[in-house]
Parts: sequence; C-alpha cells; structure tokens
Amino acid sequence: MAVPTISERPVRRPALSPSRAGDFKQCPLLYRFRAVDRLPEKPTKAQVRGTVVHAVLEDLFGLPADQRLPERARELIGPAWERVRAERPEFADLFTAEDAAEQAEWLASAEGLLEGYFGLEDPRRFDPEARELLVEWELPSGVLLRGYIDRVDVAPTGEIRVVDYKTGAAPREVGEAKALFQMKFYALVLWRLRGVVPRQLRLMYLADRQALAYTPDEAELARFERTLEAIWDAILRAAKSGDFRPSPSRLCDYCDHKALCPAFDGTPPPYPGWPEPDAGVETALDRAD
Repeated sequence: MAVPTISERPVRRPALSPSRAGDFKQCPLLYRFRAVDRLPEKPTKAQVRGTVVHAVLEDLFGLPADQRLPERARELIGPAWERVRAERPEFADLFTAEDAAEQAEWLASAEGLLEGYFGLEDPRRFDPEARELLVEWELPSGVLLRGYIDRVDVAPTGEIRVVDYKTGAAPREVGEAKALFQMKFYALVLWRLRGVVPRQLRLMYLADRQALAYTPDEAELARFERTLEAIWDAILRAAKSGDFRPSPSRLCDYCDHKALCPAFDGTPPPYPGWPEPDAGVETALDRAD
C-alpha cells in the first residue's frame, strides 16, 4: 500500500486549544512555530515524567475502587512508561542503554509525585465520569475549541468538577493565572456542551501536595468566551499575512526555537501558509480583513 505524500494527507481543521491560545498570548511567533510550522521540540525529562504520571493516574481509575492504593500505583509506573514510549517514539531517545541507573532514578521520582497525589485525595472514594476526555465545541464565529481534560467528576446531584493534574510545584501568580486560563477553557467547553457550568475547577499540584479550587460562574465564562474569540481573530489576521511577531521575555531562554527568532538575530523558515483543509472553500481566514 502506497504511503500518501504530505500534500495528499488530510489536514485537520485548525482549532484552538488552551496551550496554543496561551502560546499566542505569550508570543505570536511561538504560536506559529508550534501550530503552523509544527517545528519539533525536544521533550524534557520532567515533561515526559509528567506524561507517565498522567498515564498512571488514568490507569489507576480503571481499577476496581478497592485496588486504587499507593503500592498499586507504583506498580503501574513501569507499564505506563513502556506504553508512553511506544506511543511516542521521540521519547525513546530520552535515555540510552548506558543510562539505566539514571532511568531507574527518574522512574523512582515519579513515585514521589504519586505519593503527592495520594496526599491530596483518596481515589477509592469515588468513580470519575471521564478520564483524558477530548472535548470540542464550535463558537458562533466558527472557531473550534479543542482540548483534553484530565478528569471529570460528576456528583449524584449532577454537579460537575473538572480536575487537572500538575506534576510541578504550585506556581506563583503569573503561573496560576495561566493554569486558571486552561481550566476556564475546559469549563467553557463543558458548559456549552452540557448546558451546566462546572461547580468546581480543581488544580492538583502533586510535587508539593497543594490543590487550588476555583468556582466559575456563567457571566465569567461568557466573558472568557469573548476573550477566546478575540484571540482567534488576532490569530486569523496574523495567519492571513504571515505576520506572527515575536514577543521577547525571560521565557525566551527556555524556547527551543530561539535560534530562529528575529528578536535574537535569527531567521524563521518561510511561512508555509495557513493549514486549511480545503483552500477552495471560504473560511474565517478569508473574511478576516
């Protein structure tokens, strides 16, 4: 069977996720590099460990309630790492054959994060409605919101709780605002999908065993919806012209694409154009003048 060329492969409809919206707010050029050019980025060990811990917690809730114990969670780390590595080939280069001791220490550090989780709640006491839930909703302007929610809990009374696991320490004010932006995004999509505003947004910081709870309301989510519309409108305008400008900050020191950034005398690759599935159909981009 012939493998389709890049030009023959179907292009997914452009959508807005919490991460990409955050990228554009932080730096429009970073958004372009990630969402349009889709330049590769080297994952850090901390990021991959977070992926493994998320996989373990997803698997943990697949067990009968009485088996959701710390020792059982520790047993799930190895299989979760093997599965994650198989699903994401780029993770295979994280450790070499000579790094066996370092890898063992790295996996052991995941145990500490799981201990932090058990210090925040007892998973035997409830069954989540959903884990790693993909949610999508199209706003009136046509922007498609898309994201994955770590966990959705629904009380017998119908109240919804949105839970997100963070494997880092609880952030300062700026980081907290970024995390709440993500949670409001999920709350908005669930509200539009189900007609019910989530009762609680809960961020669980496993490294230092802290939890942040927030209660949104309908008026706030309506305002947030307008914020997302404005972000998308700005993205479309930049997409039509290719003018994604850099926004230098101290975060640039951690950017994989710093060498390509004009703010640091770099040259971005040629703009490939906006990834529309069908260029013959009028889109919001065509109406962005």
